[in-house]
Amino acid sequence: QVYVSESGGGLVQAGGSLRLSCEVSGRTVSSARMGWFRQAPGKEREFVAAAYYTITTYADSVKGRFTISRDNNKNTVYLQMNSLKPEDTAIYYCAAQIRKDGAIWSADSWGQGTQVTVSS
Repeated sequence: QVYVSESGGGLVQAGGSLRLSCEVSGRTVSSARMGWFRQAPGKEREFVAAAYYTITTYADSVKGRFTISRDNNKNTVYLQMNSLKPEDTAIYYCAAQIRKDGAIWSADSWGQGTQVTVSS
């Protein structure tokens, strides 16, 4: 069983930066398909970024601003978020062993989420 736990959310002004962390247990991050998702109030959960094998991929809305990375020594996945916008406000979730079936994302494990609020 893989467990993930996020941290690093908070309140930031537009244009600022935050780094989210996702500690993983039960599987090495180097061999896991890891992803970040977010859910804004009143909206569906949406894909943000993923890292698996040597591939990283991003939602168009965050491309060029967010970076997903892995620290194999700490078994942790990060999401560096720069040039934040008010529309980035959401609960951010880390997920392990993600997969996509058509347009639907799923995962074996989800974290509890961390709140990111970007003020204008």
